[in-house]
Amino acid sequence: MDDRRELNDLTRPYSKIWLLLFRTTQLFMARFLSLFRPWPVLSLAGRRKPTLCKMSMDSRARGVFAAAVEAVQPDTVVRKSIERKDDSVIIDGHSFTLKRNLHLVGFGKAVLGMAAEAERILGDHLVKGIISVPNGIQQTLRQHGKDHLLLKENSSIKVMEGAKHNLPDADSLKASEEIKQLASELTEGDLLLVLISGGGSALLPAPIPPISLKEKLDVTRKLAAAGATIQELNTVRRSLSYLKGGGLAHYAHPARVIALILSDVIGDPLDLIASGPTVWSEVWPEEVFSIFQRYKLLHLLPPSVEEVLKRPSPREIKDASKSSGQVLNSVIGSNSLALKFAGLRARELGFRPLVLAPGVCGDVRSVARLYGLLARFACSRTEPPPDIAAEVLRLGPEVGVESWDLCRTMKVLDEGRTEGWGATCVLAGGEPTVELTGMGQGGRNQELALRVGLELRGLERPPNGPSFLSGGTDGQDGPTEAAGAITDAGLYKEAQEQDLDVEYFLTNNDSYTFFSRLSGGQRLLIPGLTCTNVMDVHMLLIPPFPNNVR
Repeated sequence: MDDRRELNDLTRPYSKIWLLLFRTTQLFMARFLSLFRPWPVLSLAGRRKPTLCKMSMDSRARGVFAAAVEAVQPDTVVRKSIERKDDSVIIDGHSFTLKRNLHLVGFGKAVLGMAAEAERILGDHLVKGIISVPNGIQQTLRQHGKDHLLLKENSSIKVMEGAKHNLPDADSLKASEEIKQLASELTEGDLLLVLISGGGSALLPAPIPPISLKEKLDVTRKLAAAGATIQELNTVRRSLSYLKGGGLAHYAHPARVIALILSDVIGDPLDLIASGPTVWSEVWPEEVFSIFQRYKLLHLLPPSVEEVLKRPSPREIKDASKSSGQVLNSVIGSNSLALKFAGLRARELGFRPLVLAPGVCGDVRSVARLYGLLARFACSRTEPPPDIAAEVLRLGPEVGVESWDLCRTMKVLDEGRTEGWGATCVLAGGEPTVELTGMGQGGRNQELALRVGLELRGLERPPNGPSFLSGGTDGQDGPTEAAGAITDAGLYKEAQEQDLDVEYFLTNNDSYTFFSRLSGGQRLLIPGLTCTNVMDVHMLLIPPFPNNVR
């Protein structure tokens, strides 16, 4: 006993020194990391107190989401990216001469609206255009009063609809062939404007002969079912297509190629958006064969696929477009842009906006847990337990959020909690995944909102407690009319009072039915046709706290 007391006496000073060093290191790291944040984030997390707003948390959340969607409308992003000056056009800092030498192609769900705006600005120099768009999109836009996203009657652009149910088909294949033909006829003095948005891969199928469209679809479906990553799937798609992986730019050479891209992929990787038709990417047959071998599918390959993979690609023999600097790729709309304008609207509505990250991914249960922990951390009336911050940092790699972004976010939330800065709006984006265990109706946004509602149990309800919104910017979450839902700490009790078993609906992946039945569907987010897609927007609203909280 005496020996233990003596040991404690000897180590006590060092324990104090270690604790002091640990706290000093924490403070240094927080300050160090804050110096390296991009300016848009810093500006949104400024210390100026937002103005007061008497609207409900629910109404303000919907208003912030609407601002995010409005910022990435197809016509808006094109209009802001093209600067016309007499007979020249400036795009992303590059100037191009116009002399009736402009041609246009496009493919994607939002491309019709992009093309309509591009023609309004550059139509007097447009020779010809072809766009591949979803089946029925023109009629749908007319029905929803979106005539401004339609081409004019005497347009120089040919519209080709296809890819019914978002799958490549004979119609989209025909459109791809016409796009290839247009690109192949261009000369050195021509400009090719390429418009790309989400869904572009299905609308630009171009299997290398003798591979049939059905064979290419079967191969990629088997890979996806076996658990192949999106990077592996795109590697295979590029190797079997004559337009993907820089193929379109190859056929357009020696013309100048300008691609305007509305990104629906986390991180905006140019080679993954629509499988990168204007981005050179070298694919080695050995790499493709190793992917099939990894998932034990090598013996199931059709002879046509093996034949194509064993012969040299035309782009491997000669591709001047790869090194000549003839291609400009410009991302004109993304989740980050949507979050920026959501933050501006949040400030107008009385919140202090704070962007967590634009690339949240991973299992929806882990993502829900993260938002629940951040809410508890921010709403704690006393010093938050250390295990909350520890679990938040542990979850980071699982949900695609860097540790420094989590540290920065918790630092700002803690300062707001202790100094009484007012209400805070934590914004994030991305695309979580849902494990399918049932046959119900719903989507990742509604399921995320439902799971966050469970994580918030025990906290106060709005206006004194947090709210959470998750919504898809395309306006459709799964096969439902809703884009997502809004939730808070009162959801579980509200469901119990209405005899709705939350766990049953979650097990059956039936979040849409749950929210439809709960209080007459008041929590559903139904913006209607949005005409765009830059993934999802997540929003955690933290109420103001008195400045004497410690």
